[in-house]
Amino acid sequence: MKKDLKTSIYLLIFLFGGAACSMGCAQATGDATEADEAADSVSLSNIQRLQLSSVDKGFISPFDFALSFAGNFGEIRSNHFHGGLDFKTGGSIGKPVRALGDGYISRIRVTSGSGYMLDVIYHNGYGTINRHLSGFAGGIAQRVEDLQYKNESWEVDIRPQSNEYPVKAGQIIAYSGNTGYSLGPHLHLDMFETKTGDFIDPMPFFTKYIKDTKAPHASGLMFFPQPGKGVVNGKQTRQTYPIGLRKPVTAWGLIGVGLRAYDYMDGVGNHYGVRSVILEVDGKEVFRSLTDRFALSETRMINSWTYGQYMKSFIDPGNTLRMLHASNGNRGLIDINEERPYHFVYTLADAMGNTSKLSFTIEGKRSEIRPVEHHEKYVFHWDRVNYFQEPGFELVVPRGMLYDDLWLDYSVRMDSSAIAYTYQLGDRRVPLNSSCVLRIGLRRHPVADITKYYIAGVNPQGGKYSVGGTYKDGFMETRIRELGSYTVAVDTVPPVITPINSKFWARSRRIVFRIRDRETGIRSYLGKIDGKYALFGIPNAINGSIVYVIDTKRVERGKKHVVEMEATDDCGNTSVSRTEFIW
Repeated sequence: MKKDLKTSIYLLIFLFGGAACSMGCAQATGDATEADEAADSVSLSNIQRLQLSSVDKGFISPFDFALSFAGNFGEIRSNHFHGGLDFKTGGSIGKPVRALGDGYISRIRVTSGSGYMLDVIYHNGYGTINRHLSGFAGGIAQRVEDLQYKNESWEVDIRPQSNEYPVKAGQIIAYSGNTGYSLGPHLHLDMFETKTGDFIDPMPFFTKYIKDTKAPHASGLMFFPQPGKGVVNGKQTRQTYPIGLRKPVTAWGLIGVGLRAYDYMDGVGNHYGVRSVILEVDGKEVFRSLTDRFALSETRMINSWTYGQYMKSFIDPGNTLRMLHASNGNRGLIDINEERPYHFVYTLADAMGNTSKLSFTIEGKRSEIRPVEHHEKYVFHWDRVNYFQEPGFELVVPRGMLYDDLWLDYSVRMDSSAIAYTYQLGDRRVPLNSSCVLRIGLRRHPVADITKYYIAGVNPQGGKYSVGGTYKDGFMETRIRELGSYTVAVDTVPPVITPINSKFWARSRRIVFRIRDRETGIRSYLGKIDGKYALFGIPNAINGSIVYVIDTKRVERGKKHVVEMEATDDCGNTSVSRTEFIW
């Protein structure tokens, strides 16, 4: 059975957010003593004592050394929230990972996106997902390997019965690693509430193991005059300002405010997301965010709450993210309608209770506010189903996909030699909260095989990227998660398979290939040695190499061997590479 590579990487990255390391995760490598320095006032024996005394009260630490983090819960990522905590492991792999309490192992996986993964359900109503592991403890490792060979697939997904693998607090269940989409050795730990399935912030369970006296710190402001309703410093466009404004900001009408801020911890150079943000205007709270939980259905709402690295202190009408709360009856927007000073105060807090404040003043100054004149052909409403139909192009955007009304500056590029026209839905990409169906008609059929066609997104520079699709009744059909520019392209070029340093395979006991595809990406691969399945995997998705560690029980020594690697892209184009080596 061939292994589905592309689906695993992208689904795990977008859905869970734990597959990608935090911005500071690259610093996890090379800092072998940072974990000890972060809690130098707490000895190892004290940590062990705390673990033993806290078994009945909650969770213990997953490690037997002092804790520090490369990333925290809810950090801003592309299209998603970071789903858990990234524990530093001193730049090393193979650190024993311990059960946080009494419970059982509920799921065992190997994927390209998160590497070796272990899910645990605990008896106190919570569960965890341990990602990027280097391996499993006990008999699980052998069970996984046996299934990989049986299915001829590096990826596996095992769901044991609740009585198969019980665990006790402190029991070693796995080993930390750097597998999957990971930028450095660490343990990513997701925590979820078993009753609701919500991902929750694990940090409050581990505060007793952490030394942190540093409060969050703001580094920038952004003002959002509402279209046709507000103006800031004489302009009706978004504007950014540094902290410590030298000149007063003037405004009139309806405006929103955004904040760029990060949290920090003792002994490490990383920065983190801010757990709590409160905005008060003239002594009254108008907005509050508490990044303590989210459901998978909410994670893409980060595209509505944030603008780049700025967190909005107001709520778009279609944004139902539960961690956001507006208390002024106006979604957190501020109505500057008097010529006087308006006093703004931000209060930032982390999970340890460290807080900081940022104060600034906006001067109300009566100004002209020009109405917005829309000449666009289409307007999509956030609170209804939107139908878009042009010759050769069909799109339905269901209710709940948009966060605010959207006017589309629609255009079509008609190249007579193209397979299909290029359809542009505005001058920028607009993220949707989920996926919707897009259909594009084919004008020409330069290739008879319909499996070679795919829908391509087109970036501002004209480059194309695959969003998949299948052919039906003259149209290509796929699901998209953002509005942008799309067309149809054809892929008849197979992947390129490259053996890496084959003359060193015997010495290193590692057989390595690199597989690349320029258009639609790798759908699957299959490796064999002397005609028998060989367990090739992708230890690290960032590196992207396909690796087999020579198993002396399966590969005979002292003879010539033939390694065969087959790779297939998303349009079904296949390449085969054969390489000989002596071992």
